[in-house]
Amino acid sequence: MKAIVAIAIASLVAPLASAELYKYVDKNGRTVYSDQPPVNMDSKQINASVGTVAAPKSAVDRDKDLQKTRKETAEKQDKADKADKLAREQEARCNQARENQRAYAEGGRLYKYNDKGEREFMGDDEIARAQQKAQRDVDEACKKT
Repeated sequence: MKAIVAIAIASLVAPLASAELYKYVDKNGRTVYSDQPPVNMDSKQINASVGTVAAPKSAVDRDKDLQKTRKETAEKQDKADKADKLAREQEARCNQARENQRAYAEGGRLYKYNDKGEREFMGDDEIARAQQKAQRDVDEACKKT
């Protein structure tokens, strides 16, 4: 208890302390600052006050700062996770569009399902239209933003 009181009194008195500095030019022409007056030289005395130390934060303030930091960190992590998820989804859409485009580009016998769920082979004009649509899908899904 006595130590706490002594520290409190010392912290109150500390801002009142000031240091005496002496400024002079030595025989080589350099400006020198010292806490001791020079011997056989002209000098100026400079009064510099010692900087005050900020009062230590209370436990409540430190806890609030810690909570704020944790919240900011969590928000940054959530933002990074969302950006990563969007990037993965974009890459998946791009890969699927490229696979579709590759299937039409390779040609062969392609088919589609009609309204009854039956398989019908596609004609050359249908394949050409589907290939153009697939290319547009690749251009849209794979563009870099």
